[in-house]
Amino acid sequence: MRQNVIQVCKAVCAAVVFSLAYALVFAGIVTLFGIGADAIKIVNQVFKILAVVAGGIIFLRGEMGLAKGAVHGAVSVVLTWLVFCAIAGAFSLGWQLLLEAVLGAFAGGISGVIAVNVKKA
Repeated sequence: MRQNVIQVCKAVCAAVVFSLAYALVFAGIVTLFGIGADAIKIVNQVFKILAVVAGGIIFLRGEMGLAKGAVHGAVSVVLTWLVFCAIAGAFSLGWQLLLEAVLGAFAGGISGVIAVNVKKA
């Protein structure tokens, strides 16, 4: 049980760090090329999913990949939201966060299943 919690915590931390890194790089791209607001929202969602998948595949091992991945995905999305709200200085709680958490749980579950079924080299 303890090992599962440690794996999920590591995966969550990795996903949050990846999300921050993606956002930083993308902010530079937006500044350089003047990308529209609609595209920014879509790309940010893709980056969140990629961060959840990367964190899950790197750190989840053993059994219960679906459960560990789903928890990791939902928690990663919520923590990333909290970090970005803190950076922006404004907290806006709405139904969109719930939808993003469900999407994160789904992506995390898939990455967890993949991670536990792939042998580490």
